[in-house]
Amino acid sequence: MKSYDLSLLNEDQLKALYETEGAVLVSAGAGSGKTRLLTHRVAYLIKEKGVSPFNILAITFTNKAAGEMKSRIAEMVEGADSIWISTFHSMCARILRRDLSALGGYNKDFTIYSESDSDKIIKEVLEERGISDDKVKKSLEFHLSNWKNGILSLSEYIELFKDEEDIRKTCILMEEYEKKLKKNNALDFDDLLRKTYLLFKTVPAVLEYYATRFKYILVDEFQDTNLVQYELVKMLASVHKNIFVVGDEDQCIYSWRGANFKNLFNFNKDFENAKIFKLERNYRSTKEILTLANNVIRNNVARLDKKMWTEKEEGQVPTLYNAYDERDEALYVAKNIERLTKQGYEYKDIAVLMRMNALSRSLEEALLSYNIPHRIYGGFKFYERAEIRNVVSYLRLFINPKDDVALERIINFPKRGIGEVGIAKLKNIAAESGKSMLEVITGNELLNEPPLYKKLVNFRETYIKLCHLKIKLIDFVSEVIKNFQIIEAFNAKDEEDLNRILNINSFISSVKDFVELNPEADLSEFLESITLKTDSDEIGENGAVTIATVHAVKGLEFKVVFVIGLEDGIFPIVRSMKNSEVEEERRLLYVALTRAEEVLFMSHCSKRFLYGGSQYQMPSRFIRELGLLSLDRPTISKPEPKPEYIFNHTSFLQKPEKEEKPLKDISIYKVGQTVEHPKYGEGLIVEITPDGLVGDIIFEGFGKKSLMLELAPLEIKEG
Repeated sequence: MKSYDLSLLNEDQLKALYETEGAVLVSAGAGSGKTRLLTHRVAYLIKEKGVSPFNILAITFTNKAAGEMKSRIAEMVEGADSIWISTFHSMCARILRRDLSALGGYNKDFTIYSESDSDKIIKEVLEERGISDDKVKKSLEFHLSNWKNGILSLSEYIELFKDEEDIRKTCILMEEYEKKLKKNNALDFDDLLRKTYLLFKTVPAVLEYYATRFKYILVDEFQDTNLVQYELVKMLASVHKNIFVVGDEDQCIYSWRGANFKNLFNFNKDFENAKIFKLERNYRSTKEILTLANNVIRNNVARLDKKMWTEKEEGQVPTLYNAYDERDEALYVAKNIERLTKQGYEYKDIAVLMRMNALSRSLEEALLSYNIPHRIYGGFKFYERAEIRNVVSYLRLFINPKDDVALERIINFPKRGIGEVGIAKLKNIAAESGKSMLEVITGNELLNEPPLYKKLVNFRETYIKLCHLKIKLIDFVSEVIKNFQIIEAFNAKDEEDLNRILNINSFISSVKDFVELNPEADLSEFLESITLKTDSDEIGENGAVTIATVHAVKGLEFKVVFVIGLEDGIFPIVRSMKNSEVEEERRLLYVALTRAEEVLFMSHCSKRFLYGGSQYQMPSRFIRELGLLSLDRPTISKPEPKPEYIFNHTSFLQKPEKEEKPLKDISIYKVGQTVEHPKYGEGLIVEITPDGLVGDIIFEGFGKKSLMLELAPLEIKEG
């Protein structure tokens, strides 16, 4: 086991590693070698302390990170397969497969619903109540997520809104949603955490089993834990109290989904005599890149005081480009990627990061023009494609016959002549008999409905036949696709249908790959793996340039990084600019900068087409903090005409622009003033940000608008 080598760890890492007993918090900056520390600590516990791998639990936040940790530890010690190394959600799914029935109303063969499955249940709840208001739907989605990421019971949560009638009525719909999930023997994504917490809280024997088993617990990315995850960690560590957490408050970028970096500060209160260590040496980025990252993040108040440093040789000076517009910015990226690949960089070494996906269109056009292979992450996922969801729905029914959502999806695929009337009749029979729709089809209830029975008899017989097959997983999946004639449902001469057939073949290949890595796994485990799979698990694996939001690349690194769209209202995003969320935006930029190992490019536009119109943009306030240059006012400049601006791709043709007007003095605007806007009409200024850049203005008929005062065409109304 040659990769176990403590000499690879620096002095600060070793101090944390040797502290094996009790509570330990490691504040680990970006690129500080925390994965090396975590894996060596596990190996140290097994090799030097004689701890059984069976008694170790390691939790991280992505499947990719968990996989990397497993492979590294397997190279160091024997028995790595006995260690629980997984994400929070995978850990909880594993616990629930064994013990969920203790809560009543569920069994171990539950289905984990994807976002689209949950959305279907929500729509059913609203349709049954005759509600078509999209605002109610969004409110219901928000409150479901908000409740499930906390520790209150549903009745306690609803009680919080007893004085807000509209919200209370919406929250009551949550009860209907929960009933439908239980009827389908299904859990949504948030349920995995919440049901495990509830299980530990209400069934002490289950908690005792796991808390006793796991003598040593390690948690990566601790700053990203939400309230439920933090409570789960405390429960699991309640017996042996040997808890080792690694986190960085400077990289907490998920507060919008409940993450609370204050858990790092609470750790010292909740665990007696907790020992705290800092990792400040960076092994990833050049000095120049780290200097920028340090310059930005030191402006945050809510953080532990640490400054990243490196012994790496000085590298290329990071570049900040002031593009004329989004096309100019996209071409700047494309031309530099072309130049870098000629210098020896590979496409997979390069990432283009943005604050939001809306910036990707021009970028994609430019890369296509230069014939640069790329992949945009955060778009349509493979397992969410209609043809793949159909195959998965068929497979789900062999694990969980109560899954009405899966049955309804495929009951008329391939076409069997089952329309809405037939589905409604089937639902009524199921409701009257207290069964699922599939149980009705495979039972005797349909004998009283000859026309419907005739349409479904072939489906019924095929399903029952396949249920009795005792064959390997890959063979079973192939038999399901073959016997239900799924491929035959498509026209191979149609290009779109041919792509769907190819996607199904790729799905079969994914089953084969899964079996090779997990030879003992069954269908249930395969379906669970793809349900919990995230888009970021595949980033950097296809030999193409990565185009992604900063959120999607957390935990990853690239030799070359472009950070585009550094403009106020984009990065930082407009909703953050008037409150404490700006600190999270700054953390997001810190994460973006520290993904870069060797080369860093940044860019902002003087004007950009966004939200249906072209508008002038202010450089991001973070640019001043970078320390690259000082901007008292934005510089609006046109690039010199160059031949390379003209491409065969017509969207890149540029026309001469008129001379831009000088920017106006923003000190003339005051709260309480009435102003006139050519589009929105007369409005009242109700708030101005402390820096005077953005004003909140209420326009009759349009509501409140946040406008850049220096750029917005406003006239002050006298009197």
